[in-house]
Amino acid sequence: MSRKVVFVTVSLLCFSLTVSAQQRSHQWQRAETEIAAGRYQEAFDLLRDLEHAIVADQQMDTKSMAGERYKVTRARMTMYLRMHRSDRVKEQLDIMERHAIASEDESIKNDLLYNKAIYYYTFGQDAKGNAVFREMADKLTASKEYDKVDDVYQTLIDNGRKSGSAGLVAQAYSGYIAWKDSVSAIKAADEVNALKKQIQAGEDAIAEKNSSLAARQRIITGLCVLSAILAGVLIVGALLLLRLTYLTRKQKKSIRLANENNALKAKFISNISAQLSPTLQKLDSSRPEVKALVNFSDHIQTLSQLETTMEETVEMEDTHLPPFCQDLMNQIRDKVRSNVALAIDAPNMSASINKEYVSHILLHLLRNAAKYTPEEGHIRLEYKKRSAHKHQFIVSNTGSFIPEEKRDDVFKPFLEIRDLTIGDGLGLPICRQMAVKMNGDLTIDPEFSKGTRFVLTLQT
Repeated sequence: MSRKVVFVTVSLLCFSLTVSAQQRSHQWQRAETEIAAGRYQEAFDLLRDLEHAIVADQQMDTKSMAGERYKVTRARMTMYLRMHRSDRVKEQLDIMERHAIASEDESIKNDLLYNKAIYYYTFGQDAKGNAVFREMADKLTASKEYDKVDDVYQTLIDNGRKSGSAGLVAQAYSGYIAWKDSVSAIKAADEVNALKKQIQAGEDAIAEKNSSLAARQRIITGLCVLSAILAGVLIVGALLLLRLTYLTRKQKKSIRLANENNALKAKFISNISAQLSPTLQKLDSSRPEVKALVNFSDHIQTLSQLETTMEETVEMEDTHLPPFCQDLMNQIRDKVRSNVALAIDAPNMSASINKEYVSHILLHLLRNAAKYTPEEGHIRLEYKKRSAHKHQFIVSNTGSFIPEEKRDDVFKPFLEIRDLTIGDGLGLPICRQMAVKMNGDLTIDPEFSKGTRFVLTLQT
C-alpha cells in the first residue's frame, strides 16, 4: 500500500471519529432539551440511540465507555425519579453502580452516592438515605465539594417538612448545623494556612533581598558601604511596615467577616426555630417527644440570642450571697436521692452579679448534680473571692466523673445527634455562653477526682 493511500485512510478514520463525537454531542443536547420539556418518550428514544452509538465506538476504551454509559443511565434515572417510578429508579441505580465501578472514576462514584441518597430520601427510606449520605458527606467534605452535601441536607429537610415529620426535620437540621460548623472550621483552617504560606513567601522574599543586598555591600568600600547599608535598612523597614499594615487590615477584615458569618448563622438558626414553634405548639404537649422538641426549639432560640447579643453589656446588681445560694439549693432539695447531703459555703457578704444569668447557670448545675449524685452522696455550693476583681461560684458533687477527653465537648453544641427525649445537650453550652457574656467562663476542675466540680469564674 502506497503512502498516499495510507494517509487518505487515516484521514478518513479521524474524520469519522470526529463526526461520531459531534453526533453524540448533538444527541446529548437534544435529549437534555426533551427532558427539560417533560417529553420523556422522545428523550428515552434519543438516549437509547446514544447508548448504541457509545457501545459501537470501537476507538473508546473500557473505562471511558463506562463513564459515558453512566451519564446515559443517570439521565434515565432522573426521568423515572420525576415520574415517581421507584422500581425503575432502583433498576437504573443498579446499572449506574456497575458503570461507576467499571469507570474507576472517583468523581463518578461520588455522584452515584449523591443520587442514591436523593433516591432513598425521595421514597421515604430515611435510614438507608442517612447511611449513604454519611458515606457521601465524608467523601465530598474531604474533597471540598460542599455544595453537593448542602443540597442533600436541604432535600432531607424539605422532605421532612412535606411529610410533617418534626422528628426528621429536627434530626436533619441538627446534623446540618453540626456539618456547617465543621465545614466553617475547615474553611477557616484553610484560610489560616493560606495566610501562613503568604507570610512565609513574603519572609522568604525579604530574606532573599537581604541576602542580595549583603552580597552587594561586600564590594562597596568606605562611605559608599555605609550609605548602601543605611539605604537597605530603610527599604527593608519600609517593606516590613507596609506588609505589616496590609496584613493587619486583612486580619481585621477576616475577623469582621467571621463575626458577620456567626451572626448570620445564629439568626438563621433562630429563624428556623421560630418557624417551627407555631407548628410544635399545635401538637400534643403531653407526649414526651413533642415536649422534647419544644424544649429543643426554645434552647436553640436562647443560644442564638446569646450569640447575637454577645457584645451587649450585661447589667449587674449587688446580691446578698447566703439567701441567694440557699434559695437555689432549696429548689433541688426534693429532687435529690435518699440521704444526699446538701451544703452551702457562702460568706455573709454581697457580690455584684447578673442575677438572672448566674441563677440559670447554678440551678442547671445543681439539677444535674441532683440527677447524677447517688445515695449517701454530697452536693456542695461554694462562693470564693479570689481577688479584688475576680470571684467564683463552685458546684461540686460526688456523682459520675466526666473523663478528661470529654470535658471540652460538653460545652459544645450540636456535637452529636442525640435522642431529644433524654436531653438535647444544649444546657451546658448555653451556660458557657452566659458566663462568657458576663466576662467570665464556666469550666470543669481537672483536679477534682471524687466526682465532678464546675467552676463559674466572673470578672468585675
